[in-house]
Amino acid sequence: MLKKGIFSTLLFAFTYLSAQQNPVQIAFLSDVHFQDVYGSFSDNDFKGIVNPKTGKATILRTMDAQLHSTRIFNENYFAFLKVLEDIATKGIKIVAMPGDFSDDGQAYNIRGLQRILRAYHEKYGINFYITTGNHDPVGPFYQDGGKDDFLGSDGNALGIYSNKTLSKNKRNIITKDIAESGYLEILNELKDFGFYPQKGNLYWSTPFASYSYSGYSYDHAMKCANYPNRMYEVSKGFSVPDLSYVVEPVNGVWMMAIDGNTYIPKNLNKGSDDPGNYNGASIGYNNVLTHKKHLIQWVKKIAEEAERNDKTLIAFTHYPMIDFNDGATDEIKNLLGEKKWQLERAPEEEVAKDFADAGLQIHFAGHMHINDTGIRKIGDKMLVNIQVPSLAAYLPGYKVLTIHSQDVMEVRTEVLHEVPRFDELFPLYEKEYKALQKIPGKLLWNKEILKTKSYHDFMLFHLRELVRLRMIPDDWPKDFIEKGKSLSGKELLLLSEGSKYTLPKNININSFKKWNLEDLLFDLYKFQSADELAQEDISKERGMQYQVLIKSFEQNQSKDPFILKLKSVFRILSLLSNGDPADHFEIDLKKQSVKKL
Repeated sequence: MLKKGIFSTLLFAFTYLSAQQNPVQIAFLSDVHFQDVYGSFSDNDFKGIVNPKTGKATILRTMDAQLHSTRIFNENYFAFLKVLEDIATKGIKIVAMPGDFSDDGQAYNIRGLQRILRAYHEKYGINFYITTGNHDPVGPFYQDGGKDDFLGSDGNALGIYSNKTLSKNKRNIITKDIAESGYLEILNELKDFGFYPQKGNLYWSTPFASYSYSGYSYDHAMKCANYPNRMYEVSKGFSVPDLSYVVEPVNGVWMMAIDGNTYIPKNLNKGSDDPGNYNGASIGYNNVLTHKKHLIQWVKKIAEEAERNDKTLIAFTHYPMIDFNDGATDEIKNLLGEKKWQLERAPEEEVAKDFADAGLQIHFAGHMHINDTGIRKIGDKMLVNIQVPSLAAYLPGYKVLTIHSQDVMEVRTEVLHEVPRFDELFPLYEKEYKALQKIPGKLLWNKEILKTKSYHDFMLFHLRELVRLRMIPDDWPKDFIEKGKSLSGKELLLLSEGSKYTLPKNININSFKKWNLEDLLFDLYKFQSADELAQEDISKERGMQYQVLIKSFEQNQSKDPFILKLKSVFRILSLLSNGDPADHFEIDLKKQSVKKL
């Protein structure tokens, strides 16, 4: 019996050590913008319009709306299911979602999301940990809302609102399920996905909890998780929720979900309970520094406690902590202006400094729908900000973190190329296009998008149309576009005085004729969105031509305003296409290095 007992003890010890040696993997899915295209309303019989391809009623937004937005609203439903299947196949059991898990927090979408997350938890044992973004909630408290760009059965736009006084269309559906949920409604529906402690957690806490790691108990944590115990004053007399938390889902790993939403009152003389009296949170961490400083102190406290207890601390928030433009922000600002290119969302350098000083080293973020890595070394400290791409924008994908040790971690970008059923709604867009053709003077979207054969190509087409229909008209000087839009690559080369230089032997000057300035701007947005992965969607020949033009314009001494603008464009292209590793890389915290793999 004694020998058997010793053998059992040794077997248990070996199994335990083997389990501890297996690296922990965490998948990060950001900006899912889940909209339940097959959802239903609790107070209205409207089920959507019937898709002739499937015979199913569908609640969807128009293609016209999608192609004017930085995100799609409909096809990402299928992309989300595909990614969850991928994660299940890989055997990953921890999924973090850094915000914008919904598209404006409507009740029917939150219910649909909850059903899917619960199904994957029950079937595959996947645990989901969520933090809030500026679309969930749109404001701190419940408020009426709706959209005027749902698709109606005749192909025209249909309005769906929670209150008929908001109605803009002649034909409307009224349901409370389209209202924008506040924190309380989201917390109640999604409490099991990180917002509340679970019995399997080894630790769970909030910025407002008084207990330490050594004094942790599940019962105490449950009390601290209640909504009234998670409030702070954003301005004097204005109390709003903060759903930040830290959790230990597996031994040795602490995941810190930071609620970066900062809803600042518009008018201090109005009531704090007026849901319309708060600005949106899309600015991100710049407002945290001024109105939510308790988060920095909390991060410092948790980072110190993690170090004392030999825990690996991984943080995730909706908002970036480091400028995501690869050093091009000032150049973009000088070319386009301070309020273009979403520059107001770029965090100040003080954000990285304050959080690095607080002890944070690894941070995953979303919000910008881009793939990027930002690194800041401040004194003897290093902060790495990993931007998680969106499933609802080019380049669709997610990140997988593998923790090999407390010092060495691996990050891999999983790109979403194929998605089953991504074209399921195309027949409905055909109907929409026919209806739009009857509207005099309407600028039509390009119907060729309905011929795409993969999700990757669909999202690339979405970016092309977004650049044509919104980015160029909104961001770029009209005189610059008018003067340059018809210029071919060869003409740009001649303007750069590139003809004075000897071209590389493998480049023919006439090959520059194949593209024009609008193609160049499209490629610029590819690099902004996908970083180094954009190279897969730009031919090697074009890439080499860009390098020639970058060097040629950099040497050009002309003071002509148009040439100076072109010079700036190519400088931005150079910076965006030469950022830190953003596909597959290793982070070594001890060596303070980030190495491409």
